[in-house]
Amino acid sequence: MNLTSKRKNLKKIYEPIGIALAKTHITPNIITLISIILGSLSAFYFYQKEALIGAILLFFSGFFDLMDGVVARENDKSSKFGAVFDWIADKFVDGLIIFSIGLAYTNPLLTVIAVVSNMLHTFIKPVAYAEIGFQNRKKGKIEDPLEGVGFFGRPETLLLIIIFSILDYFKIFSLKHGFLIITVMTVLSLLQRLLYLYKNYNKDYD
Repeated sequence: MNLTSKRKNLKKIYEPIGIALAKTHITPNIITLISIILGSLSAFYFYQKEALIGAILLFFSGFFDLMDGVVARENDKSSKFGAVFDWIADKFVDGLIIFSIGLAYTNPLLTVIAVVSNMLHTFIKPVAYAEIGFQNRKKGKIEDPLEGVGFFGRPETLLLIIIFSILDYFKIFSLKHGFLIITVMTVLSLLQRLLYLYKNYNKDYD
């Protein structure tokens, strides 16, 4: 699946909106903050079992998350703090959303597995940067082999949450079952990344 590997193609769809937004001179960090607020509201509605409202707010949170990078590049306002803030914001929203859905629709054990595997799936990358040494940047973003490894990441997680929320609203499919699918896929994708690192970097330090 890996929608992240299709980033260049997807950019053609959302980048023009970001370019238009950049003309308002809103700062990238403010856009990231808007994404956090919308994501937090989304988590609240998921916890209240208002899945459709939660999904709508999650969609717009994800939308603004895409926009901050475009605006930063267009207005030449990329910064190291902005990159860190964006990354932390993403994982704050992800953790809050998954935790809220888990508590409202499933059980504590599955919730813990879902949150932990989701965090590890992302934070395995900065660990790889530090230990293996990926440092090359292109337009402010580190490019590394893990970008295309792992068939199920953040975009897929958010997309399936939105899809299953809609299905749950129309009583076609329960968000509870969707949450289980997301958890299993995340764990398998994490194992795929670990296996890739083991096969390619299981050697002594020079």
